[in-house]
Parts: sequence; structure tokens; C-alpha cells
Amino acid sequence: MIAFLVSAINICMVFLYGCIGETITEKSGHLNLGIPGIMCMGTLGGAFGVQIYMNSLSDPQNASFILLLLCALAMSMIVAAVGGLIYAFLTVTLRSNQNITGLALTTFGAGVTDFFMTTIDKSRFAVASKLIKTSLVDAIPALKNLGWFADIFLSHGILVYIAIALAIVVAWFMRKTRVGLNLRAIGESPATADAAGLNVSAYKYSAVLIGAAIAGIGGLFYVMDSSAGSWENSSTISAFGWLAIALVIFAIWRTDFAILGSFIFGLLYVFNSYSSLFGITTSLAGRELLKLLPYVVTLIVLIVTSIVGKKETQPPSSLGLNYFREDR
Repeated sequence: MIAFLVSAINICMVFLYGCIGETITEKSGHLNLGIPGIMCMGTLGGAFGVQIYMNSLSDPQNASFILLLLCALAMSMIVAAVGGLIYAFLTVTLRSNQNITGLALTTFGAGVTDFFMTTIDKSRFAVASKLIKTSLVDAIPALKNLGWFADIFLSHGILVYIAIALAIVVAWFMRKTRVGLNLRAIGESPATADAAGLNVSAYKYSAVLIGAAIAGIGGLFYVMDSSAGSWENSSTISAFGWLAIALVIFAIWRTDFAILGSFIFGLLYVFNSYSSLFGITTSLAGRELLKLLPYVVTLIVLIVTSIVGKKETQPPSSLGLNYFREDR
């Protein structure tokens, strides 16, 4: 059971990073379906960062945890933000259809990542991953005396705790700061916000770029933490990206709720591997069907929130709609 919970926490952070990024973007009124591709680009950038730093060392065992993490995070966020910039330019400046642009960006991001990942030296990824995954228990062996509590909550790398902290900070920022409230106002009615003197385009660009950069960390986390430095293909990360978008709906556009929501998604995602703990024995086809649970739950939540119709459970009013200032 402890292994089940640890696996769920480990994988759910991929969803959480993507959800935080998409929530920020959607609060500005933009539905970015390119998040799966952007997360792939975050993987590519992070991998480049790891390669650049690790190859600069004569002995990889002398790698600095701080420098490695900063280099990987910086490159991951920069490359992912480039994907966000492409999306913002097309949808904010050129006012292209948001759905079509997002889907095209997903295809583009996955394709570019697949191509360039073949050129990266991955020989030192395992060493880099072990360093990035250094947990509190590894750093402070005395914490092992806490037993199951340490196994479940203190045995994760720093990127897990960064994701949780980001979710809490973004939720507070959206509800308590002037900039956050301005962004929410733009997502509800950009024309009204524009009439009040807010720079709508600047807010939208900032939200899309910051959201993309944060979502990109999810791709880095998947390869360097969750997968222990192994790279398979972009299809897995893309699937997580779609689940991250679904999680935004599940968490009713609140990143603090997304912490619990991502954990539930993580439990549902790894449930097929631990179903025997609950006396459920299925064939290979049955275990694959169990992977559909997060999608089924999301559909149920979407239906329920639509029926309830409360303002708190609804998306921003202008979500998916381009803003034409001339129509004011």
C-alpha cells in the first residue's frame, strides 16, 4: 500500500505541473490545447540543460545538485515558453482559432521533441536523475525513523515539493493580489478590463508564457524524476498533457484544489498496477481499461459542474474566445 501511494504521488506531479500552467493560461481567457506539446518541449529543453551541464564535467560524480537543477529547470522553462510564445502570437496577436492552434502546437511540439531527443547524449541521464531525485530522507538519514510517514511524504525529490508550493502560491496570487484579480477580470470580460485601462494583450501574453514555462517543468519531471532518466517517446508525455488539461476542469480552475485532484488522478492512473491489493484480478486488456478511469471521472465531474451551474464551478466567461478590441 505504501508503494501504491508513493507511485501515485510520484506520477501525479506531472499532471499537477501541466494543470498549474494551463490554469494560468485559461484564467486569461485562452484555452491552450497545445499543453501536451509544450510539455514535450519542456522535456527537450530540460534534457538539453542536463546534457550541457553534465558534459561540462570530467567526472559526472562531481556534479552539483543546485547547478544541475537550475540548468535543467532554466532550459526546460525557456524552451517550453517558446512554445507558449508561438501560441500567444498566433492567438493573441493574429487572433487565430485557439483550438486549431493548440492542436497544431501539440503535434509540432511532440514531433520536434522526438526528432531532437535522438541527437542528445543520454549516457549521463541516469546519474543526473539520481541527483535530481535526492530526497529529504536521502539528505537526512535520521528521518527514516519516522517510518511510513517518511516513506510516503519525505521520499521524493525537490521537484515534487516545488509543484505543491507553486500550486498554493498561484492559488493565493489569483485570489489575493491585484495582478491576479486583473487577470481573472480579463478572462471574464476583456472588453470591460480594456475599458478600465488594463493592457489586455500584455496580460494574455504573460499568462500564456508563464503557464507554458510551468507546464514544461512537468515534462522535465517525467523524464528526470518519475522515469529515472529514461526516455521512451513523446506519446506518453502527450497523454499526461491531455490529463493535465482534464485536471483543470476536475479542479474547477483552482490550483490548490488541483493538488488533491492530481493525487486522485495519480491513484487512478497507477491503480491498474496495484489492483491486486484490492482483490481485483484482471487480464492485460482489463488493466489497460483501468487506465481510462481518470478520463471517466473527468467526464462525470464535467457533467455535474454543468448541471450545478454555480459561478464558482464554471470556466472564465471568455475562455476560447479571441478578443477583438474593435468590437467594443
